[in-house]
Amino acid sequence: MHDRLPELAELERCIETLGTHATHESLGEIGIGRHSTPRLKLHALTLGNPDPAMPGFAVIGGVHGLERIGTQVVIAFLQSLAARLRWDVLLHQQLESLRLVVIPMLNPGGFWRRTRANPQGVDLMRNAPIEAEQPVPRLLGGQRLSASLPWFRGAADAPMQPEAQALCDLITRELLPRPFSLAIDCHSGFGTRDQLWFPYAHTTTPIAHLAEIHALAELLDDGHLYHRYTVEPQSRHYLTHGDLWDFLYQRALTHSPAVFLPLTLEMGSWLWVKKNPLQLFSRHGMFNPQVPHRWQRVLRRHMNCLDFLARACVSHAHWLPTGSEREPHTARALARWYA
Repeated sequence: MHDRLPELAELERCIETLGTHATHESLGEIGIGRHSTPRLKLHALTLGNPDPAMPGFAVIGGVHGLERIGTQVVIAFLQSLAARLRWDVLLHQQLESLRLVVIPMLNPGGFWRRTRANPQGVDLMRNAPIEAEQPVPRLLGGQRLSASLPWFRGAADAPMQPEAQALCDLITRELLPRPFSLAIDCHSGFGTRDQLWFPYAHTTTPIAHLAEIHALAELLDDGHLYHRYTVEPQSRHYLTHGDLWDFLYQRALTHSPAVFLPLTLEMGSWLWVKKNPLQLFSRHGMFNPQVPHRWQRVLRRHMNCLDFLARACVSHAHWLPTGSEREPHTARALARWYA
């Protein structure tokens, strides 16, 4: 099994190394085929302070089985934490003021089958019960025609897939009760630049926390110098049905005045293909760096971003706009992203 899923072997070693520093749980077992009995565990880890008064930070990878680099970034982040927890006093202090939630591989069945969708043929990021308010791109925006076609949403009257439901349950339990929380979902496969998308994907209407997102974007520009990320709403590119983060963000609005800011990291895999066109002949080459030095550079770059966001989460009270501070941020955000 580990020959086919080397990321799973790395994850299991990392869980063992973390030991009592992390709480490990299985969110369920996922069959690797539509009718097969072999099953893979859906692993989740929590670290830090469980006190609901503390901010929360979730790091998610492996929503799509072909985008292995997302899971590899998350596992590298965990490996770094495991090594630093042996000696880093500041990291221990940081975790006293933070709840960290990690799902490295949300779609283990898709990893096993080497498909974007889960073993039932459902694209997990089109599976939430939320409909686009404007026209979506044909197929790409989510379709219910057939599981044999990409971007299948699942049957209209069916519950969410177990992987999607497990994510929603964990985020609802661990993050939404907190006064402030961030989530980042690591993907690849769109564009030549690394992008950080925020909701919405189902509508071009700005989110209620546009001021907070803009403040975070300015924090990134000022404090994470020379970064390569383009921060913008997903709706600037295309709309979709069934986006899990739109669904969870709207659920979080019922927990007001809590602030939940979900981000999607889209690593620009087209650049990797441009530099190494032979990757076009590999299914994984479309979505993952194949040259070792490029793979290492991707891990370094995005681990730094995850560390920055964790620090921003801990220190949110020092940069999050409140009261009259929100209006100018909203105005600049509308000019930057919606003009």
